Amino acid sequence: MGTLRDLQYALQEKIEELRQRDALIDELELELDQKDELIQKLQNELDKYRSVIRPATQQAQKQSAGALHGEPRTKRQAISAEPTAFDLQDLSHVTLPFYPKSPQSKDLIKEAILDNDFMKNLELSQIQEIVDCMYPVEYGKDSCIIKEGDVGSLVYVMEGNFTEQEWIPQTVSQPISHRIET
Repeated sequence: MGTLRDLQYALQEKIEELRQRDALIDELELELDQKDELIQKLQNELDKYRSVIRPATQQAQKQSAGALHGEPRTKRQAISAEPTAFDLQDLSHVTLPFYPKSPQSKDLIKEAILDNDFMKNLELSQIQEIVDCMYPVEYGKDSCIIKEGDVGSLVYVMEGNFTEQEWIPQTVSQPISHRIET
């Protein structure tokens, strides 16, 4: 059996080992949190791609099936980012509406626009104009706001608590949907 001094020294060594282990655990937990965030971000990106691929794939399958049965093919619709014919004098007197929002709502809308494949390449001034023009609309619980594959001319940004099933909001608990009419 060791002396008191030997036991104190051994205790100090064990305490130092525990501190090192705690530091390692903290470091690993931080790394784990960062990887969880990356997984969530990648999952969101994957969901976006799936939401685009699935409707396109389903439409292609329907067209292939229709072609086999002798049905005529339907033409694709195009999306145009700018008007094809306009007069600058007509646009000079147009004032866009402004709807005040919290900084959190502005950030949410801007982030949603920047995440959108069709809108992310707009100039920052255009994005700011869209953010300013969007206005809140409240929907009740169990409201169907928009379904995947619907043709529409509105932009929705969901704010609030809701659940998703196959990328379609099914249950909405007092959300605010900021939208802009196009």
